[in-house]
Amino acid sequence: MEKSEITSSGENPRPWQSYHTVYTNAKAGMEGVDKEKVQRIVYEMSKGSKYFENEERKEAYMRQKIETMRAQCAKLKAADVSHYQMVADKRILELESTRDLSRIWLHVDMDAFYAAVETLSDPSLTGKPMAVGSMSMISTANYEARKFGVRAAMPGFIARKLCPDLIFVPTDFNKYTHYSDLTRKVFQKYDPHFMAASLDEAYLDITSVCKERGVAGGEVAEELRTRVYEETGLTCSAGVAPNRLLAKVCSDINKPNGQFVLPNDRMAVMTFISSLPIRKIGGIGKVTEHILRDVLGINTCEEILQKGGFLCALFSHSTADFFLSVGLGLGRTDTPQVKFRKSISSERTFSATNDEALLYQKLADIAEMLCRDMQKEGLRGRTLTLKLKTASFEVRSRAVTLQKYICSSEEILKYASKLLKAELPISLRLIGLRVSHFNEDKAGASSDPTQRTLTNFVLSGDASRKTMGGRSSLGLYCSDEPFMDDLETSFSTDSHDINHYETRDPWDSTNKQDLEDHHCTFSNNIEAEEAHESLSNDIAGNVNTADTVECNFNSCHTVVFESKDAETSLPQKLYVSNTNLVNKEVITGNEAVFSPDWQYHCFKEDDCKCSLCGIEMPPDFVEENENTLIFILLRGFRKRNLASTQELLFRGKGIYP
Repeated sequence: MEKSEITSSGENPRPWQSYHTVYTNAKAGMEGVDKEKVQRIVYEMSKGSKYFENEERKEAYMRQKIETMRAQCAKLKAADVSHYQMVADKRILELESTRDLSRIWLHVDMDAFYAAVETLSDPSLTGKPMAVGSMSMISTANYEARKFGVRAAMPGFIARKLCPDLIFVPTDFNKYTHYSDLTRKVFQKYDPHFMAASLDEAYLDITSVCKERGVAGGEVAEELRTRVYEETGLTCSAGVAPNRLLAKVCSDINKPNGQFVLPNDRMAVMTFISSLPIRKIGGIGKVTEHILRDVLGINTCEEILQKGGFLCALFSHSTADFFLSVGLGLGRTDTPQVKFRKSISSERTFSATNDEALLYQKLADIAEMLCRDMQKEGLRGRTLTLKLKTASFEVRSRAVTLQKYICSSEEILKYASKLLKAELPISLRLIGLRVSHFNEDKAGASSDPTQRTLTNFVLSGDASRKTMGGRSSLGLYCSDEPFMDDLETSFSTDSHDINHYETRDPWDSTNKQDLEDHHCTFSNNIEAEEAHESLSNDIAGNVNTADTVECNFNSCHTVVFESKDAETSLPQKLYVSNTNLVNKEVITGNEAVFSPDWQYHCFKEDDCKCSLCGIEMPPDFVEENENTLIFILLRGFRKRNLASTQELLFRGKGIYP
């Protein structure tokens, strides 16, 4: 948070200056917007709301994170800094040796896609400020509206305050999908294996096309953009560069209806990247930007290399590597292998309500949408996850693993209703459903869903899920893919299986979603793996808001218990959530097994600290919950006669039941 002027009375005459939201981050077409005016209006319109309170909590968390890292930085001695600088210099040389300038990547991004499609359908909207959405929330805005500071993910009533003449048009995803399919037919001609990042953007490897035709990447980009316009009547922008990370940045430079080419030359790349603001890089969002700027004074990519020693000292190897790679302008150049879909999801955001009948109706609608999506792809799964966002923006997730595969809306609704019932009464603004752990034909799952493994006993849920990586949640399940995104706002729209190819801020637990850019039905999570995984080791302090929004030792916390393996002396850490250790509801029979609210997390953390906020746990809290966990584990293992597994699990703690 930036400091603002304080009067002699201790009051801030301009409190909005320290109020930072996604709305103040300029998109294409917002370059000349009065940022302070936007800040002031957003502040005044949202002050006192649940959203405002949630933003304050996030700001407090960010400040705490910054202060913690400043303290760590201050403890570094000259010898430490010198050592880590040598480590950074060596790593920079190693990363430089991996530079690949042989490929030509093109990133194409449709211009204000939803708004452009609506204007194409209704030419009377041409030249007028218009937004797709409603007074509750807008999905995107055209370039005329962006001149006033209106942008995607902004509540409509705030947008109307910024632009009194703003015209609202309801969303029509069938229409957007139709035009998206037309653009993809064009992309297919240039790269049969192109990677669609969303309905309106894609990555294409045009190396072969350029070589076969003997033309430059800029010519191919110009031709592709012309063909897209001829097929759809819509304009798009493009970026051409040696790797996907840079191509994405380049496509935003000459928006709308333009392109930018970065030559496959090291000097050109280094010159381009040196003055680039770090926020322009995928994977560096608001929180990471503030940490790098306020702790280390890093504002540009060039400064990343200058502070390489501090980065290596303060962050994990993988995270430091990511930052150093950014400073060198390095990115992925290979075409990722096709992966099996691991999950499919659907969610809907609406105005906050505690009307149970309405909530069940919303749940039924979402189950129907999810069923249709699954049937289109012939999918059947046995792990169902319910996502909820309360009126106060708290995000919860509940999962159930079944003994059979399901796909019908009736079955999905049956088990989802039981999950929802356990949370009532409650006021919600978002409901989402996700199905994973597919049958063998689609996802390579075990053909026998009743076959038990060690994972079943430890996680008591989806045996296919992973607990390592930045996409893990502190809720009832750990996913190896991002579930439905936390939009933080009351989107009055639907979202189906949102997956990200662009990376997100690993410290920002509530990344806002620009529906214009990220409404996607693809399952292959590609670009997110480039930086999101590399940042996963440093997100232990990330407040995921699954089951908790504030520090209350007696309600919702995940505690870290640390021991050492008796043979290897390697640290072993067990993360235990204090949220509902005993399941709220037990489904009778053998239909389902609820996942308990604890699991292992491979996160870097100090022992006996809250994994959400880093605050030390009271000794009595730690002892009580450790004893409770051991009791539950022992009872479960005795029932299954797994003495050898018991010894393996508790080795190092001196506990041999």
